[in-house]
Amino acid sequence: MTLTQPGGSVASGGPVAEPAPDPGAAPGTATLDAPRPLPPGPGIDVPETSGYRFKRRVLGPALHTDQLEHERLGKPTALAVFASDALSSTAYATEEIVRTLVPVIGVLAFSAYVVPITGALVAVLVILMFSYRQTIKAYPSAGGAYIVTKDNLGLLPAQVAGVALLTDYILTVAVSTSAGVAAMYSAFPAMYPYRVPVAVGFIAVIAWGNLRGVKESGRMFAVPTYMFLVSMFALIGLGAFKMIAGTLHKAPLPAHHIDIAKGPLGAVGIFLVLRAFASGGAAMTGVEAISNGVPAFKKPEWKNARSTLMVMGTCLGIMFIGISVLAAKLHTVPSPKVTVISQIARATLGGGGLGHALFFFVQGATMLILVLAANTSFADFPRLASFHADDAFMPKQLTKRGHRLVFSNGIIALACTSAVLVVMFGADVTHLIPLYAIGVFTSFTLSQAGMAKRHLRLKEPGWKTGILINGGGSLATGVVTIVIGVTKFMHGAWFIIVLVPVLVALLVRLNRQYESESVELEHDAKNAMTAPVLRRHSVLVLVENLDQSSARAIQYARALLPDELRAVHIAVDPDRADKLAQEWERLELMRVPLDIVDCPDRRIDRALLDAVADDVADGRTEVSVLIPRREYTRFWHRLLHDHTADQIAKTVSRLPHCNVTFVPYHLGSTTVSDDERRAYHQAAHHG
Repeated sequence: MTLTQPGGSVASGGPVAEPAPDPGAAPGTATLDAPRPLPPGPGIDVPETSGYRFKRRVLGPALHTDQLEHERLGKPTALAVFASDALSSTAYATEEIVRTLVPVIGVLAFSAYVVPITGALVAVLVILMFSYRQTIKAYPSAGGAYIVTKDNLGLLPAQVAGVALLTDYILTVAVSTSAGVAAMYSAFPAMYPYRVPVAVGFIAVIAWGNLRGVKESGRMFAVPTYMFLVSMFALIGLGAFKMIAGTLHKAPLPAHHIDIAKGPLGAVGIFLVLRAFASGGAAMTGVEAISNGVPAFKKPEWKNARSTLMVMGTCLGIMFIGISVLAAKLHTVPSPKVTVISQIARATLGGGGLGHALFFFVQGATMLILVLAANTSFADFPRLASFHADDAFMPKQLTKRGHRLVFSNGIIALACTSAVLVVMFGADVTHLIPLYAIGVFTSFTLSQAGMAKRHLRLKEPGWKTGILINGGGSLATGVVTIVIGVTKFMHGAWFIIVLVPVLVALLVRLNRQYESESVELEHDAKNAMTAPVLRRHSVLVLVENLDQSSARAIQYARALLPDELRAVHIAVDPDRADKLAQEWERLELMRVPLDIVDCPDRRIDRALLDAVADDVADGRTEVSVLIPRREYTRFWHRLLHDHTADQIAKTVSRLPHCNVTFVPYHLGSTTVSDDERRAYHQAAHHG
């Protein structure tokens, strides 16, 4: 009788040569023959799995590592990839300022506060632009907050900066997709009830685009970014022209807002202004994205990154001021279903066929840029997470580049986390915004403080100017961080203030675990490598039934040429054990002795542990336990079988000098005829 699996494989990854059958075996004795030799040729053509074929169809062919250089971005594409977050924030930053002021002071918000608050925020933006120019030049390989803080302030502050920025990236995805959906239902109110599934769908599409590769996502998302820039500059330009011509008219305010405006000016407190300033601080998110993504630029990376940064900052500043001026002129009051941008576009573009067409173009471009603003996070979050993982502060899986040379695990983690937030907050921008800006301003502050310390430490040419720029940037953003924390604390900022230190503590704990593992693995490694080999090698093959998987494991065990080879059956069912023993004896398989171990309490792992312990007790024997494992062609087939083998391996491998190897048998590799299946059915039910 021959029990073989043609072309079988073993746990070590390939076929094992089998010694010739023992010529001294008794005539008529059944033997477990060696697998048939492979046919001549270049090798076995192993088909790809269905999962890989699906991945290739969805994402495209895999990119080789040496193609990474060709995935670099030029300045126009990089602006679309890294600046969409910052540019898109102009679509809701002014709205958040107005939403804070108008319910309290009415029309006075438009005449005295919206534009000055916007001007103060643009001043902070200018400081940040010049600060990050310094950072990019000093850290041309990657000048994000994490790297700069780690290099100058230490690992723990770097974790604070990194975690603050990572949480901000997650919120960016949730906020931007929710704001994009808001732009959509401002034009099509019937879509309002479907805002959550639509926002989650947008996240899935952007994640898919990024999984296809950095360059591919840049191409996909470049057109909407430039559509938005054209539409906003055209809208602001037309609005400015109508203001000068005197044809831009205010929208009528609700009566209760007019009444508020007639109240005493003393009601306007500094706290209200600071709250509005903090709400508008959302416009600063995304400013650091270019410094985090310097390695993605074409050479010279740092020069291209700096020029792209300045283009982004200039466009952002002009659009932010322009929209605030138009909002102040038109007295636009946001409502749950109509955004400020939508009202400005309707009032500025007018009625008629052309006006309506242009309005829908502006709304479409706004919706797309808001949705695609999430792309900035998808470009930067995985890269920043990989920096943490490289330093052993996050799971190592985040350092792996995937099918298309992107950090796929980071992209998937970001998509899932942000989708959960969208569902939790009902895709409502107003509820998400209070959580938003504090994280990014915390990272701004630490990054610029790190740069200031670097200037003091190195005193390179121009270091005094650098201290002035970066020190001033750190001071300005630190003040903004405090303002946001205080004014938005009861509106949700408390959650981020609590969450960041909790996450930092978890990352530090993870780092200690990684370090302890490394120390243990490296401890006395050289002596372990050169330690004398134990004198005996005993191989035990765990046998449940006499079948193909067990036969394959025994064949592999014989190829190891051990000093002792035994088959072991754990007898949970005595009748079944007796039948196996009888079959073993009937087939005269005595070349491999069969040990039957009683297991009345059904603790299979413990019974095998006791059996193996007897072998290693002498201190001279290395024991290998081979466990046949069935591999299934369909994932749901695995649900039909238990995972006892994994528990056995976990238990037995705790013994010193005991090694566990799974020997796979791939079900479906042998074709079973209908006659054989009927014969088995009859034997099972009548034997």
